[in-house]
Amino acid sequence: MKETFTNPVVAFGADPWVIRYKDEYWYCHAGRGSTVWVDRTKHLQNLGTAKAHKVYTPPEAGPFSKELWAPELHRIGNQWVIYVAADDGDNFNHRMIALVSDNELPTGTFRFAGKVELPGDAWAIDMTILDLGPQGRFALWSGWEGRQNVAQHIYIAKMSGTTTCTGPRVKLSSPEFPWETAGSGGKDKLPTINEGPQVLQKNGHLHVIYSAAGSWCDEYCLGRITLTKGADPMTLGSWAKHSEPVFRKTDKVFGPGHCSFVDDANGQTWIVYHSARSKGSGWNRQVSMQPVIWNGNTPVFGAPLAPGTPLEIPAN
Repeated sequence: MKETFTNPVVAFGADPWVIRYKDEYWYCHAGRGSTVWVDRTKHLQNLGTAKAHKVYTPPEAGPFSKELWAPELHRIGNQWVIYVAADDGDNFNHRMIALVSDNELPTGTFRFAGKVELPGDAWAIDMTILDLGPQGRFALWSGWEGRQNVAQHIYIAKMSGTTTCTGPRVKLSSPEFPWETAGSGGKDKLPTINEGPQVLQKNGHLHVIYSAAGSWCDEYCLGRITLTKGADPMTLGSWAKHSEPVFRKTDKVFGPGHCSFVDDANGQTWIVYHSARSKGSGWNRQVSMQPVIWNGNTPVFGAPLAPGTPLEIPAN
């Protein structure tokens, strides 16, 4: 009989970032007091009981001391780098910062490396890395066009270093379809949202999966934009936006969004995502995961599976 697990794998959690390194899984997330943690486990389905390591505590005051959101752990060269949004307690001042470690494993203390100098110097969160080898390394993030909290867009810029970029930013996606603007623009004049971009590649075909709609509402979901193979990612015409959400709520799962992707030992891709713990629970969230199916080189997510549905455990 095959061994199984059920969702959620983390009872309370949001913005999950998971990578596989040296045959183990590393779960990077924010904790209380805007601390940053890296949890370690040999079994992907055991994220909720993984050995926890606090790797960064921000200073008590300063421009990047508060509201550390959605950290991501990346292996770049011989360093570990965590990119995380931070501010001084005023959301208007959210920018991306980099934390670095020279340790072999990402469970030791990380040090502050500086603010990421993204083009435009506007509000920014949810930065991830797109590495295209000879074409270079790129930053993808969610940000404002100007200084007003009207809408969050997905941007890209070419990186020249850990905290530096070269050239302009290019806007890849804006909230435009009804499913992207759900939960926004009501009596509270909330912004429309594209956020949480994540890279998903297969056989040289590249997709960016992003979150859309108000993160506080049951309609939070995932969309997809796709880069023409071999094209310049800094050219807007190189990207095609799918007109429908690729992962959305059911009558059992509400607000599925902000995900990451990780392959198990057999090369099976898993989506690890957060959702509301119950209908209408907003930012009270949990973390779940399920396999990604491929139709050629295009990912097919299906529907988020109901909590309690048995799933075969990932290969270790």
